[in-house]
Amino acid sequence: MGPFLAKRLATFLATLAVASVVVFAVLELLPGNAAEVILGDTATPESLAALEAKLGLDRPALTRYADWVGGLLQGRTAESISYGNPTAELIGERLRVTLPLALLAMALTVVLALALGVYAASRHGKLGDVGVMAASQVGIAIPNFWFAILLILVFAVHLQWVSAGGFPGWTEDEGGGVWEGLKALILPAIALAMVQAAILARITRSSVLDVMREDFVRTARAKGLTRRQALWRHVLRNAMIPVLTVAGLQFANLVTGTIVVENVFVLPGIGRLVFQAIANRDLVVVRDVVMLLAAVVVIVNFVVDVLYALVDPRLRHG
Repeated sequence: MGPFLAKRLATFLATLAVASVVVFAVLELLPGNAAEVILGDTATPESLAALEAKLGLDRPALTRYADWVGGLLQGRTAESISYGNPTAELIGERLRVTLPLALLAMALTVVLALALGVYAASRHGKLGDVGVMAASQVGIAIPNFWFAILLILVFAVHLQWVSAGGFPGWTEDEGGGVWEGLKALILPAIALAMVQAAILARITRSSVLDVMREDFVRTARAKGLTRRQALWRHVLRNAMIPVLTVAGLQFANLVTGTIVVENVFVLPGIGRLVFQAIANRDLVVVRDVVMLLAAVVVIVNFVVDVLYALVDPRLRHG
């Protein structure tokens, strides 16, 4: 398994390096001046020169890239233009909301998708299968922001079980607590999970059906295992590789794609930080957040590759 992990780790590091070059090139080297974008057309030459010096735009691009990457490797980031704080502090503060939200949404996605996908596959062609597939098609078709608004109308406005938005914090000093924080994330997590669960349930069903037609499953049944025993002991594990692939991509999507849902629920997460940074033309924050999101996607893909090796011994020995 060592060579397999070493190869995947080398690919992981190379992908991160390429991603950093792309992020820097898109935000720093495209035509136009970041200082002019921030200050607008009415800025004076003196103010433009001062901001260019503050942002380091008066230095060569290669030097700025090396300083940026070197700072990231040392845990040092530039200061936000609009907030005046290092971007690492801003991102770390917002991750306290976005990361638990993504984890909660991913947990709901996996539980619902596996349960519904296996249920539909075990009743292939019957009413239960048709019902799950119809419900999943509806889930895929509904945008998550519309579903989020519907959840607010039902559970916050009419039933008044939870608040319509905002985040009280994780500690009592912040005015909230663990339970209060989870309550604030339940509806956003459901809104994010419904679409992802519908997609993953269909993938799970298809993968389980493919494995159930294999010869080793028929052999297991011939040896006396019931359909349920063969399903849970042999079929599900062999059907997990495509499920893991999609689930890994979905988790990365949940982390990187919360902008709309966080704005609907007024959550102070990464999504709102990016939205506010773009509105304030704070390209320093946008650059570091985009790099973080790219790193999340790459890291999740690396973790999925490791899980492949754990699930399928052929990859470890190959």
